[in-house]
Amino acid sequence: MARPLYAYYGDDFTGSTDVLEALASAGVRSVLFVGPPSEALRARFADCQAFGIAGDSRSRTPQWMSEHLPAMFRGLGALGAPVVHYKTCSTFDSSPAIGSIGRALEIGRDVLPGPFVPIVVAAPHLGRYLVFGNLFAVASGVVHRIDRHPTMRSHPVTPMYEADLRRHLAAQTALRIGSVELPALARGTASDVLAACVAAGDQAVLFDGVSEEDLAQTGRLLWRDAQASRLFCAGSSGLTYALLAAWRRDAVIPSEAPAPPSIRPSDALLVVSGSCSPITARQIQFALRNGYHGIPLDPAAHLGSGEAQIGESVVREAVNNLRAGRSTILYSAVGPLPPGATPSDERLGQRMGELLARILAGVPQHRRVLLAGGDTSSHAAAQLNLSALTWAASLEPGAPLCRAHADRHSGRDGLELVLKGGQVGSEGFFERVRQGR
Repeated sequence: MARPLYAYYGDDFTGSTDVLEALASAGVRSVLFVGPPSEALRARFADCQAFGIAGDSRSRTPQWMSEHLPAMFRGLGALGAPVVHYKTCSTFDSSPAIGSIGRALEIGRDVLPGPFVPIVVAAPHLGRYLVFGNLFAVASGVVHRIDRHPTMRSHPVTPMYEADLRRHLAAQTALRIGSVELPALARGTASDVLAACVAAGDQAVLFDGVSEEDLAQTGRLLWRDAQASRLFCAGSSGLTYALLAAWRRDAVIPSEAPAPPSIRPSDALLVVSGSCSPITARQIQFALRNGYHGIPLDPAAHLGSGEAQIGESVVREAVNNLRAGRSTILYSAVGPLPPGATPSDERLGQRMGELLARILAGVPQHRRVLLAGGDTSSHAAAQLNLSALTWAASLEPGAPLCRAHADRHSGRDGLELVLKGGQVGSEGFFERVRQGR
């Protein structure tokens, strides 16, 4: 059995595959489990160095977290990895009522106690930057403070009204949070500042970052501390990239990434989207203009009493198009919801997952699917009864092509799956997925 390096819980499916990609493409043998693994399933991946569990806490209440996250964190801690990571979205969107990162910090600190909880959110590869504790994110090539970001300031469930992440977290937890800011990273005094934070009683420490070198410095500090005492950490895949830099420096992993695998194009792509993001809207519109068949889904109808009849019609239409070799998109929105509209709850994601499962049963030879939208992906993918995912290829940052592992009699083993957050991907991303490059 390989020595574990890293274990993580992703607060949604898309973010979980982002970390899987970062690790596996760097040569770290990795697996992402769809729920807590049995001993038998764990044994199938005994040669892995990194283990993840894809979750959906981003869309859950603090009460749900209190009931479910302790067991998740204990299970990850039992793997013996020096680092256990609560993986959040890089936009850090959350609230006291839904997806509370503050509550997750409290639970992780209680279950897996350590000297402090590092919080690393900056992810330059995704256009996410942290400056004096304030989060900035790119949209359409322009950097915005997160509370002025055109999408995140009006997110339908967890809008970001505060860019200072310590103030943002103060509404979710009473934990005392310190910070290691850019000047300390620039002067090479980050270690001294971190020690001062811990000595002053800070229970968590937020790390600034705008560059790969900033992440590399942070990674060296955290890996040093993790080898002395296991660290429970929180934040984006920026933490993963920080640790990868430290592992390369210490020759824990190869200095050169392995050659990327070759992936064949798919005759057709099936897309299921519950995203309200303008970025996803542009991707849908681009694909429809370029020959994809679109099937709009009315959320109210699919959650109403006539869902069975409507669903049968949707499945039949999708199956017929895929059999004819035509890429097909099922979508519940094209861009942001109108003012005053109520966002759909997890039931819509579940319904979309049920439709997906029925479509795949109708075209068992179809092997490539894209799920768009963080919450949608989490709840829809749960309907496929998968056991695990492994990395197959990188396409664009944050949205890799994954290979599904499932019971061999289910017809889902070997399914190729991309899970895309709302803010991820270029305009022609769907076609890149179909082509596998």
